Amino acid sequence: MKVDFFKKAAVIAIAVTMSVAAYSQSQGDKAVGGNLVIGHKSSNGYSWTNVGIGAKFYYNVTDPIRLAGEFDYFLKKDEVSMWDFSVYGHYLFPVADQVVVYPAIGLGIVGSKYHGEYDFGSNSDNDFGFSLGGGADYEISSNLSLNGELRIKLVNGYNWLNIAIGLAYKF
Repeated sequence: MKVDFFKKAAVIAIAVTMSVAAYSQSQGDKAVGGNLVIGHKSSNGYSWTNVGIGAKFYYNVTDPIRLAGEFDYFLKKDEVSMWDFSVYGHYLFPVADQVVVYPAIGLGIVGSKYHGEYDFGSNSDNDFGFSLGGGADYEISSNLSLNGELRIKLVNGYNWLNIAIGLAYKF
């Protein structure tokens, strides 16, 4: 009995959530923005943490579904530089007048380059990755939003955690 009640309540909650427009996110809306990112890579006892900068583009396919393209570049540290190019899908859930939260799922390519003197100069490596995460947007004005995201990227042989904060301009 309890399971049926919770199933019905969940279906009703999802239907109500899907029927509410995500603050001012509408089909066809586009936005560009920038990020400050902290990235942490770990593999076989080795870990690397660094700060990066990024650029992003959003496109609302429907009112609750948004596609995001993002490029992050991590500054050289310990003779290593890294970058990440990914495409994400977001499902927008409005939680207040100016706030929307979303889960994110994505695919991308990450690259790293060793700039040291050992191993015969510089080495580079590119890998395909799958990402899971989520984020939130706070609408500052009708065209400007502040956002934050937490993502984990599962890449061949290692995991990569990104925490990002940024601004996006809707046009």
